[in-house]
Amino acid sequence: MMRLALLAAVLAMPTPALAHAFLERASPPVGSELAQPPHQLTLTFTERIEPLFSTIELRAANGATVPLGKPHLAADDRQLLVDLPVLQAGEYTVVWHVTSVDTHKTEGSFRFTVR
Repeated sequence: MMRLALLAAVLAMPTPALAHAFLERASPPVGSELAQPPHQLTLTFTERIEPLFSTIELRAANGATVPLGKPHLAADDRQLLVDLPVLQAGEYTVVWHVTSVDTHKTEGSFRFTVR
C-alpha cells in the first residue's frame, strides 16, 4: 500500500513544460505575393526565443544568399526581426533556425514573391 501511495505521489508531481518555438506567423506572410518589396522580415513564434542562438537567412531564386544584418527580438521575446535591403522582383526563401528559451531547437523555411 505504501508503494502505491509513493507511486501516486511521484506521478502527481508537476513537471516542467517542454515547448518548442514553432513559427506562428510571418510578415511578409508565408507564400505571399507582394507588389512592393518589404523593408523588414518579422517572424512570430509560439514560444519565447533566444536571439543568440537564432538565425534568419534569405535566399534569392538563384540560391544566392541575400546579406542581412543580425536579427533582433521584439519586446515580447517571441518575434524575431531583421531589416531587409531593397529586394528586386523575384521569389525569395526564408530559412530560419531558432532556439526557444528552454533550449529546444526548431527550424523551417517558407517562400514569398516580390512582383
